[in-house]
Amino acid sequence: MRILSLAMALWIAASSTLAQENAAIEEVIGSQLDAFNARDIDEAWTYASPNIKRLFGSSGNFGMMVQQGYPMVWDNADVRFLELRDVRGNLWQKVMVRDAQGGLHLLDYQMVETSQGWQINGVQLLPSPDVGA
Repeated sequence: MRILSLAMALWIAASSTLAQENAAIEEVIGSQLDAFNARDIDEAWTYASPNIKRLFGSSGNFGMMVQQGYPMVWDNADVRFLELRDVRGNLWQKVMVRDAQGGLHLLDYQMVETSQGWQINGVQLLPSPDVGA
């Protein structure tokens, strides 16, 4: 009985930690999407990981890449957070975004925990979701 109680306590603790991580990750992604809608590139830049910052060098370069390469992120109308997954030790948050024209896009955000908290380490555009009529 003690083993079952211990297992249950560990499961509850792990579930609580994952729920806290999930909320923090959703907050970071949502805040960056809000910053893009407000055209506050410097604010959006703060949610990028050190790797992304090294890759693009400046918030201006980063903003231009997002505007040209991820128009659904640049001009997002609605966001729905789907599952958070651990893939080979990396956390990936799947997000469904509705663009300004009403199209749905599925994105996968790779998240890393840094000394500044959770940050976005990359985004992949996934195949479009099947939407029935």
